[in-house]
Amino acid sequence: MPYEKVCLMVAMVISVILSVLLAGNFARDAQVTVIDLDNSAYTRELINRIDASEYMEVTAVLNTPADPRELMYRDQAYAVVYFPRGLEKDRYTGTAANIGVFYDNTNSANTSNMKEALNEIVGLDNAAAQGDTGSTNDTLSGTVSLAERELFNPQHSTENGTSMYFLFFFGAMFFTFATIGMIPRLRLTHQLDKILLEGTPWDLIARVLPYAGCLIVSWVVGLAVFRIWGDLIFSGSLLQFLLIQAFMTVTIGMLSLFFGWTAANPGIASSRMILFIPGGFIMGGSTGPVAFFSQWAVDFSHIFPLTWQFHFVRDIIQRGAGLGDISKEIGAFMLYMACVAILFCWRFYSAKRAAEKRVKGAAEHQEKLDKLAAEIKEA
Repeated sequence: MPYEKVCLMVAMVISVILSVLLAGNFARDAQVTVIDLDNSAYTRELINRIDASEYMEVTAVLNTPADPRELMYRDQAYAVVYFPRGLEKDRYTGTAANIGVFYDNTNSANTSNMKEALNEIVGLDNAAAQGDTGSTNDTLSGTVSLAERELFNPQHSTENGTSMYFLFFFGAMFFTFATIGMIPRLRLTHQLDKILLEGTPWDLIARVLPYAGCLIVSWVVGLAVFRIWGDLIFSGSLLQFLLIQAFMTVTIGMLSLFFGWTAANPGIASSRMILFIPGGFIMGGSTGPVAFFSQWAVDFSHIFPLTWQFHFVRDIIQRGAGLGDISKEIGAFMLYMACVAILFCWRFYSAKRAAEKRVKGAAEHQEKLDKLAAEIKEA
């Protein structure tokens, strides 16, 4: 490794990329869903105030009761604001009223700015009712307060957040270290050409499956330790989560073989892990809130497999979603997996054609040598 060049390159790339990705440093226009059972002029005014905040964006308004947990699946909302029936009446008759707020606490940093903004909106409204803001509206008399509830990780447990994300990150990283050098090892032991000439892409994928099985077992053991030793809340179905992991580990395995294919030896291949594993850890919502990133960064992050992994972790493990609840997300992941499979097959058959050409060239060369030897013998 030409370290004198690599160290400067890494410093420049990290400083530029992270400066762009983390430029906001706060949850700008984080998604909020409103359940408005009052459907009055007053609640519509409050909705407009919420939407006008730079920290929040109202993405949906429902006029019927709904489970706030389900509204947070697939990161559709980081908070659900609940306006009860009779809120406007209570506001103008001097009766104290509550506005319910449910926060998605899978990452508490997602909602910190939203909490401040909602408290500010309610505080200004109460000040207007007391005549402290110079408002000419003297019909307001009741006070409003926020009744807050944090969902999924109310105690801010690290087992339900940082520790669990590190479990999946390091598991995927060492799985990649174990498999990314497989093609160079086969090439060095002269087994690769035989597989290319006689086999299919599945013959290489099958070599990854034992590693994938070990990875899944290690993840389950780690989650069990968090559950028994710590206070992990596993809200969903373990079997459904394992079904997703069967596809996830194969996808990571195909990417590992793809990126390590052209490496001269396993050591060089291992260094390429950085190309597709850490990006998902950084941008997938484990180290920093997804709401801190611009939308283009959120979309771009889905080229990394761990971004999808952390989506499933949040939805199935933390929020308790079933496969039907996140069918759109699963469908999108299957398309991603299909794209990875196409790239892997393209790499395999490109190498197969090159191997066939080498074998054909060697055969022709041997034929010429045999012909020349025969001519020499006759002479």
